[in-house]
Amino acid sequence: MSITYNWIITAMDSYPTYEGQTDCVMTAHWTCSGTDGTYTSSVYSTTQIPYISTDPYTPYAQLTQQQVLGWIYEHGVNQSATEEAVAQKIANLVNPPVVTLPNPWTTQ
Repeated sequence: MSITYNWIITAMDSYPTYEGQTDCVMTAHWTCSGTDGTYTSSVYSTTQIPYISTDPYTPYAQLTQQQVLGWIYEHGVNQSATEEAVAQKIANLVNPPVVTLPNPWTTQ
């Protein structure tokens, strides 16, 4: 089963001013979705982004999605484990590990 993954930053919470900078990102909201062409699943979460004064500051308007994704991977999001979780959710859609059967004493 070949799965195509898509990572998206959906929103960012920011401090209006912090440590002399403006619009400093403090939390990134993200979604990792995957599809095998038939089934689709996703994981949504947030990641706290600490301000590190020794890192180069990028103005909010100049941030890229790739840069913010790099931050979430640096600060606790395991990309491989997240994609494995999405793959497992898709596998569970293909072959459900639990099903609800009708009671055997009811008529169909």
